[in-house]
Amino acid sequence: QVQVVESGGGLVQAGGSLRLSCAASGSFFSINVIGWYREAPGKQRDLVATLASGGSTNYADSVKGRFTISRDNAENTVYLQMNNLKPEDTAVYYCNAVIQRRVLGSEYMYWGRGTQVTVSS
Repeated sequence: QVQVVESGGGLVQAGGSLRLSCAASGSFFSINVIGWYREAPGKQRDLVATLASGGSTNYADSVKGRFTISRDNAENTVYLQMNNLKPEDTAVYYCNAVIQRRVLGSEYMYWGRGTQVTVSS
């Protein structure tokens, strides 16, 4: 069974930094895309950053220049380094992985349970 588990959230003051981690575990062939989404109270879940297996990245405009997504392929782990955090970054951050369980098989999307990031002003 494939699982995606986040860690690293917390409370930080504006201007501070946090690093989120997301580890995918279980039996699968490849992680084709992995990344982060966030959901603030009363708002929809939005893309923060994604990283494809070929190395291409995609960032929300609001985090460009402040957040960096990276991946440890050997550990099936993705990281989100968040610098210069702002109160508007406060949200539950969810890891999302598009995983191919078998060679030539279909892709499946997996979500973690989320980790809270709170930025105080």
